[in-house]
Amino acid sequence: MIKPEYKYSELTSKIIGCAMEVHNILGNGFQEVIYQRALALELEIQGLGFVREFEMPIFYKGISIGTRRVDFLVENNLSVEIKAVINLEPVHLAQAINYLEAYNLEIGLLINFGDVKLRFHRLENHKWKPNSL
Repeated sequence: MIKPEYKYSELTSKIIGCAMEVHNILGNGFQEVIYQRALALELEIQGLGFVREFEMPIFYKGISIGTRRVDFLVENNLSVEIKAVINLEPVHLAQAINYLEAYNLEIGLLINFGDVKLRFHRLENHKWKPNSL
C-alpha cells in the first residue's frame, strides 16, 4: 500500500492498517464513537502520535465564527475523519476536505467502518499553503 509518490504514504498506510485491524475485530454495525475509541487504542499500540477530536477555529474573512473538530490529527500532519455509515455520500467527502482546508493540512483520510468491508479515501488539499500552521 505504500506508494512513494504520495506524500505521507508510509503514515497513511500505518493508519489504514490500524483501521483494518479495528474493522477485522469489531466488524461493522457499531456507532462511530466505538470505532473512534478502538482506533485510538490501535494508533497508540502502533506508536503513532495523535490528538483525538482536535479542535480548531473556523474563520470567515478573518473573523472567528466557530470551531470544528476533526476525529484525529495524526503526527501533527494528517487528519483522519471516520464514519460508521452503510454508504459514504459526497457530503462526507466534502466534510473531510473542508477539515483539510480549515486546518491547512495537505493530506487526510476518510475511513468508513459502517460497510461490511472497510472503505477509505485518501484526500489531498489543493489549497494547502506550506508553513501556515
